[in-house]
Amino acid sequence: MTIKPPERGGCAGFCRACGGLHRLAPGNAASEARRLQTLLEECGTLDLYRSVEEKDPGLSTDLLFGPQRGKMFGVLECLSTTGQPLFLYGFSGQYNGRWIVPGWAPPLFDVDRFKALHDPVESRIKELGEQITSPADLVEMQRLRLSRRELSRRLMEDIHGLYRLQNFRGRIATLAEVVGPAASLPTGIGDCCAPKLLNQAAVLGLRPVSMAEFYFGRSTPSGSRNHGVFYEPCQDKCRPLLGFLLCGASSSRP
Repeated sequence: MTIKPPERGGCAGFCRACGGLHRLAPGNAASEARRLQTLLEECGTLDLYRSVEEKDPGLSTDLLFGPQRGKMFGVLECLSTTGQPLFLYGFSGQYNGRWIVPGWAPPLFDVDRFKALHDPVESRIKELGEQITSPADLVEMQRLRLSRRELSRRLMEDIHGLYRLQNFRGRIATLAEVVGPAASLPTGIGDCCAPKLLNQAAVLGLRPVSMAEFYFGRSTPSGSRNHGVFYEPCQDKCRPLLGFLLCGASSSRP
């Protein structure tokens, strides 16, 4: 089923579990996202909740205008159980190697479990890469390359197995249960703003009302993402998850 995204931001997705199309409009999240964009430009950091003297230099936005380029930022407008409006904030992927940044939506997995799984295997993958640069012969080079490729494949499947998505019906599912077999999952699925924000809202017992995302930093080489421009969630890594994540929200529609 092809999902037409809402205009000027927001998000939408088809839920295989209930057979419904769920969506959020940009709403008040768009104006809050513009405010966040201005705040990032003026403060020059993601460390927005501490004094100037205490701010973490590793969270400077200068990083987004260098070789690593920019990233997506998102705002989710929510209502608490008492009807109080509030906003959640998120960024895509890691920030300068960090999954957890105070005041921003966390990833969809336990970071300690991720590190315990990822770090030793990643070290071995790097060792194989170094060995490939000085092999004894062509056969040995091919063997090392195949070993590294298989390690990387298994590591990605194991990492995907750590993700847990919670929706507004209280259901918790793995990526494979929502999208399909682990082997077919694209790298980075579940790490974008929209999934992180919706999952955080569900975990906290909040009701989502509107969402908006923008790109901040140096443009991508292809020009597909430019500083300050608002975009809908990406087609391959976000939208396959959004229907499930939005399911059960009172603002969704079957």
